[in-house]
Amino acid sequence: MALDYKKILTRIADKWPIKVLSVVAAIFLFTFHRMGDMQERFFSLPLQLNISSNLTPGSLYPRNIRVTVRGDADSIYLITEEDFDVFLDLSQYTEPGTYRAPVQIQKKNPSSDTESLEISLEPMEISLELDTRVSKYVPLSPDFEGYPESGYELVSYTVIPNQVVIDGPMKLLADISELFTESVDLQNRNADFSLSVRIMNPNPLLIIRGDGMAEFRGFVRELIIIRGFDKLPINIRGLDENLQALVHPSTASIRLQGIQEDLDSLDGQGIISVDCSDLTEPGTYMLPLIVSVPPELTVDRAEPETIEVILSPREEEEEQ
Repeated sequence: MALDYKKILTRIADKWPIKVLSVVAAIFLFTFHRMGDMQERFFSLPLQLNISSNLTPGSLYPRNIRVTVRGDADSIYLITEEDFDVFLDLSQYTEPGTYRAPVQIQKKNPSSDTESLEISLEPMEISLELDTRVSKYVPLSPDFEGYPESGYELVSYTVIPNQVVIDGPMKLLADISELFTESVDLQNRNADFSLSVRIMNPNPLLIIRGDGMAEFRGFVRELIIIRGFDKLPINIRGLDENLQALVHPSTASIRLQGIQEDLDSLDGQGIISVDCSDLTEPGTYMLPLIVSVPPELTVDRAEPETIEVILSPREEEEEQ
C-alpha cells in the first residue's frame, strides 16, 4: 500500500502554531524542572601562585578564591574542597612588573565526576605586581607590656634567635630594619621568667624563615635605688668622761644605695657619728664622719666627710 505523503504533510501542517507552542512549552517545562533540581555549593579555596623563582608578589592579592559549584543534588554533594586546586599562572614572566592573568581551577582527581557541574570563580582574574625576591638578616627585639612589681626591675633579657632571615620583595625589605616579638607581659613580675613568643610579621608579603617562634628569657632583680638623708644629727662616741665636745657642723647628709625595702626600714637616726675614744686631751680635732648602716646598704656619699670636734674640760656642776 503506497503512502499518501501529501495527506501526511497536510495532517502535520494542520494547527501548526498550536503544535509549535506545545513543543516550546514542553521544552520550557523540562528546562524549568531541570533548573529546579540544580543546587549550588560554595567553597573558599587558597590561591596558589605559579611564578618565577627570582620573583615574589610585590602587592597584596586575594589569598582565597570563592568557588561556586552548581549541579544536581546527586553530584554536587559528592565533591569536596580537596577535589580542586585554584592557581594563578604568571610563570612566563621573569622581570619585575605588574601583570594580569585569569584565575584557573584544576581537578586534583581526574576520575571524579565533575564534568556535569557548572563552576564559576570570583574574582575571575587578578592583576598582580611582581618584584625581585631578596633575603635579609634583621635583629629581633621584644615588645614589652606592663611593669614589674614595685621595687623590681628587668635588668637584662635574651631573645633566641636574636636575628632572623626574611624573604620578600626588594622595595619592601628596604624599609625593614628590625622585627619584634608579640608583647612580653612584665606586669607584676618579681622573678626571672622565660616564655615562647611569636615573631610578628608586619606584612603578609614577607616570609619569615623558621617556625615563627622565639624564646624570651627575662632577668628580674630588686630595684637598686639611691635615697638621700639630710640634716642627720651627729652622735659622739667614746668621749672621755672628763671632757665635753662641740661638733661643727652639728648635722650631716648622706646618700645610701640599696633595695627599696631596706631603705624604707631605715629611719636615719643614730647612724652618723664621730669616734672620740682615742682623744684624752682638750683641743680641736678633725675626725672622719662614720656612717653605720646594714651591710645590705651602700654609702654613696657623705657630706661633710670630716667633722670639726672641739674638746674642752667638763665643767663640774656646782653643788646646791
